Amino acid sequence: MAKINENFEKLPGSYLFAEISRRTEAYQQAHPEAKLIKLGIGDVTQPLVPAVVAAMHEAVDEQASAAGFKGYGPYEGYDFLREAIAEHDFAARGVDIAPDEIFVSDGAKSDCGNIGDIFARENRVAVCDPVYPVYVDSNAIEGRAGEYDVDAEAWTDITYMPTTAENGFCPALPDAAADLIYLCSPNNPTGTALTAEQLKRWVDYANDNDAIILFDAAYERFITEEGLPHTIYEIPGAKTCAIEFRSFSKTAGFTGMRCGYTVIPHELVRQGQSLNALWMRRQSTKFNGASYIIQKGAAAIYTPEGAAQVRAIIDFYLRNARIIKEGLEAAGLTVYGAVNSPYVWCRTPEGMGSWDFFNKLLEEANVITTPGAGFGPAGEGYIRLTAFGEAEATREAVERIKAIL
Repeated sequence: MAKINENFEKLPGSYLFAEISRRTEAYQQAHPEAKLIKLGIGDVTQPLVPAVVAAMHEAVDEQASAAGFKGYGPYEGYDFLREAIAEHDFAARGVDIAPDEIFVSDGAKSDCGNIGDIFARENRVAVCDPVYPVYVDSNAIEGRAGEYDVDAEAWTDITYMPTTAENGFCPALPDAAADLIYLCSPNNPTGTALTAEQLKRWVDYANDNDAIILFDAAYERFITEEGLPHTIYEIPGAKTCAIEFRSFSKTAGFTGMRCGYTVIPHELVRQGQSLNALWMRRQSTKFNGASYIIQKGAAAIYTPEGAAQVRAIIDFYLRNARIIKEGLEAAGLTVYGAVNSPYVWCRTPEGMGSWDFFNKLLEEANVITTPGAGFGPAGEGYIRLTAFGEAEATREAVERIKAIL
């Protein structure tokens, strides 16, 4: 008899954003006249920039001739994109990352979920709390999380590191030993960013304990404050302890196109094994590479025209973030994020539960948010709002929220 992976049975309920969609759809069906505004799931609304569209059109036209046609591409991505990434995302910041340390994929979510394939099941996992659900759920599926404690709303074998206003949104080094440490900066969901000094403590800890930092930098292009690291490899020692994930989804509007990349330096070795080589073996077994057409579009954001156009889109979303932050603060709410991130992290009023406040905003203001409890125990008492909506809709959502408060 074929047996299933029993770890799936341990997962609590549905995936966070699937549950939000379910509740939203149920409300909309019961109130078809309601005009909902979505500030919950972080999907973008602005179209692809002209440079990207032109590059993809060119790539499509190439497929019409024998000379230009592309079949299977390199598992790790085409050289033209990997070289552009190495030059503009790293060398431009004084960081030496070689093209063959870069693996192009269909997005950071996939890579964050799949990276566990190259690590043993017995590795001990530590995550920031609140946390992007994929980090936790993917390890639960692979058997590293233990059992789910319904009362605590946490997994028994995962170390949750509070990342809250009380500690300046910088988690303390874990008391229990950790082998795989997930860090995200700018952080999803809190919208806050780690300093170089804060990251250096983590890099030193990882090197001292032969641990691996899994560093999610999907939102680094939203950083506006001077001095904040855009990549963990700006920190001395990071190449021997860190894997970095990047995405074009929010920065260049590729949520539907699907493209991102992972960096694994050659210096990153454990038990005599190159993690770069292990990931290449994994990818060549389970992944056939991102589309040539999509990679041509991604490469276009590194041209002068594409970079300027993408910067304008990012600035548009950051203006939305400021509108949300300033509007909610004017309503008397405590708000974080929005400065170096498209996310706004808002404390619920008067100790209200996060799902209760989600329901209140949905039913009374017709605004969809994301309840903080869905991001882990420390997320309770908060909601996350995203800046990816249209400007007018964002302003209207803020006014609706202010009106019911």
